[in-house]
Amino acid sequence: MAVQRVQEMMRLMARRIAAIAGSLSDEEVEEFIDEILHARRIYVMGAGRSGLVAKAFAMRLMHLGLSSYVVGETITPAMSPGDLVVVFSGSGKTKTVADIAETAKEIGGRVALITSDRNSRIGRIADTLVIIEHHRDEIRDEGAEFEIRQVMGEHKSFAPLGTLFETAAMVFADAVISRLMEITKTDEKELKNRHANIE
Repeated sequence: MAVQRVQEMMRLMARRIAAIAGSLSDEEVEEFIDEILHARRIYVMGAGRSGLVAKAFAMRLMHLGLSSYVVGETITPAMSPGDLVVVFSGSGKTKTVADIAETAKEIGGRVALITSDRNSRIGRIADTLVIIEHHRDEIRDEGAEFEIRQVMGEHKSFAPLGTLFETAAMVFADAVISRLMEITKTDEKELKNRHANIE
């Protein structure tokens, strides 16, 4: 098979993310945004690539002027009742992340989960969930089917991506920030004022 051009792979990913966006529940998204707006403090976490998405989301929440922290960082304060933990986990069952989510619930915190599995360990205790589904495009030929399987990580030979969950979750998180900017009437200048200036 001919080597796939990078641009074509990007278009394929973009089509998949557009399909995922179309499958999101309006009610779930609204509940998630409501949780963020009413939280005293927001803690975010995830493992691996999902953890990187979580950190990027925490940074944007800080730019919005919200109190946000990354679980596990040295300066993250103790959690209290009324605080919110936002968990990014495709499987919803990563042990280290699930253990922390359960501890947060015991403390009296609320848990918001971004996941692909509603019935996962974290999904069963979450106060609100946003489901990022794995949707398959309609396939017209075997070549396209092979390419999509490669992008979705269904063949071990496509190691760099593995799954589109984290990519879709990152786009979702940025879209949530854009919506929060509208709701809170925060303009880009205010975000820039909170951007790191000692790098």
